Amino acid sequence: MLSEAENDRLSRVGPGTPGGNLLRRYWHPIAAESELRDTFTKRVRLLGEDLVLFRDRSGRIGLIAEACPHRRASLAYGIPAIDGIRCPYHGWKFDATGACIEQPNEPAGSTFKDKCATAGYPVQALGGLLWAYLGPAPAPLIPRLDGFVVPGTIRMLGRAILPCNWLQIMENSHDPVHTEWLHGHLQEFVEEQRDGVKPTYAISRHHVDIAFDEFEFGIYKRRLMEGQSREADDWRVGHPVFFPCTLAVGSAAPNWRIYAFQIRVPMDDETTLHFWYEAYAMREGTDIPAHLLADVTVFDVPYRRPDGEFDLTLLDAQDIMAWVTQGPVAKRAAEKLGWTDRGVIMLRKMLEREIARVEAGDDPMGVIRDPAKNAQIDLPVELNKDMNSDGVASRMRRVRTRYYPHLDELLEVFARAGEPVHAGSVR
Repeated sequence: MLSEAENDRLSRVGPGTPGGNLLRRYWHPIAAESELRDTFTKRVRLLGEDLVLFRDRSGRIGLIAEACPHRRASLAYGIPAIDGIRCPYHGWKFDATGACIEQPNEPAGSTFKDKCATAGYPVQALGGLLWAYLGPAPAPLIPRLDGFVVPGTIRMLGRAILPCNWLQIMENSHDPVHTEWLHGHLQEFVEEQRDGVKPTYAISRHHVDIAFDEFEFGIYKRRLMEGQSREADDWRVGHPVFFPCTLAVGSAAPNWRIYAFQIRVPMDDETTLHFWYEAYAMREGTDIPAHLLADVTVFDVPYRRPDGEFDLTLLDAQDIMAWVTQGPVAKRAAEKLGWTDRGVIMLRKMLEREIARVEAGDDPMGVIRDPAKNAQIDLPVELNKDMNSDGVASRMRRVRTRYYPHLDELLEVFARAGEPVHAGSVR
């Protein structure tokens, strides 16, 4: 358990907070590049700040405070210029750094604009996403994780805004055992209620052992389930949590490889933008429609039913239910942690250690400044997952990809690659 003060220190993300200062040392994805193709502005809330992402008429992308420093009107309704964006209220113009570069109705020769800069933050593109950095200069490099840079993939980006703190989501990623119950026995119960027949999924098997290992960029978690050999990928490899906000997952077969990341973007103390980024690499020679390769396809992931309850037929909504029902910020002083919570405890100690490093003036773990170390960061994951043995189609319709607008076409691509997309759902 943590005291209330310790909990605040780790979970709060606003400017000047210990946790917020740590998170500002990393890049965070805020949108897909394609989202600014047909519009000039997009509101962004990140680490407790209200910002506007904009594209000027020369194509440059900027991220600045949403409220104009003049009379506080919203720059989300701004007028794009060749070299910035104008406030719609009085025409003050700001460039991508937040500098005020023109005030049309001030007297000639006035230097007042030089005193009216607003907050402005660097934005860069990687993997079809736009990333923001809100920390001190010089900015580090965006980590070039394998799934963001592997060429020739079908890329998708599911998203949902969740009413809870980012940390309880990340703690879930350090808890292997929850899959046995939340995605196994609960899934079976949900389907039994719906269909009158109880299925049995491989993911429901009992966890015989779990383990956690720190590595350069975070923590690897490993699981050994009943009936598995210790040579199984689940135990021998495991999968990594990339500190501080990304879970790396994936799977593979002879004809394909899926690179997948769940990225938790802290909007404020009680709100998290959740991204599911997936890149599908098919065997060479597979016929793939050009439009599936052109952009990252963005889609929303509705996780509640029309009556407002969580849609527990969706695997991702099972996770979201567990995160959100802990409350806007989990009350960790009231917890009773057990043996299976070793990964959660390890994460909390790591966060405290890295906050202390920032307070000492040092870079925290995983910050990359050497381009030679950032060409491509390969993250081994457990690829041969027998929990997916019920077939590609069944698996994709149980998770967020059911909302991918080109799902039927994607399944056809799998079939052309030689993958039987259907299999028995019972182990």
